[in-house]
Amino acid sequence: MERDGNFALAADASCCPAETAEALIEDVRRGLGRNPAAARAAAVRLVTLLTLSAATQAAGNRGGLAPWQKRRVDRYLRRSLHRPLRIEELAEQAALSASHFARAFKDSFGTTPHSYIIGLRLELAQRLMQTTRDPLSQIALACGLASQAHLSKLFRRWLGETPSAWRRRHQTEAPLSPTPTP
Repeated sequence: MERDGNFALAADASCCPAETAEALIEDVRRGLGRNPAAARAAAVRLVTLLTLSAATQAAGNRGGLAPWQKRRVDRYLRRSLHRPLRIEELAEQAALSASHFARAFKDSFGTTPHSYIIGLRLELAQRLMQTTRDPLSQIALACGLASQAHLSKLFRRWLGETPSAWRRRHQTEAPLSPTPTP
């Protein structure tokens, strides 16, 4: 950046926009007391930089699912976790082809449909382990997983411990069902 008197000139904002914004903020701060016209010009350049930056980010986010599609797919997934899910049926929920849906899903959710579904299934398994005394094999099937071994493998990979160890650590003090007192 070049210097013009006491004020930095942010000539090339594409180089490093964060440094350019910092320099412009400093220009505004210094110019307020000494040179209001220069401070105003720096403020205008800062607003332009931030507006262009926001527009560039918005353009980069195009291609994801529309809000209604995102809500509909998420709701469908949460209702259907107990069974196998295919990308084609998820794409139908958003009225898109399977390949376009997969790209748009990743743009919107930040992960692949498969990873998102695994995450939802593990969340459900955690909830069931905390609120029921069901065996892990039953919980695995209720979450749409093939077996207790499948649950254990995924659970350990994602959370770093086995489901039974996690369940022991997260059991509440109060019993899950009332016990009769003598």
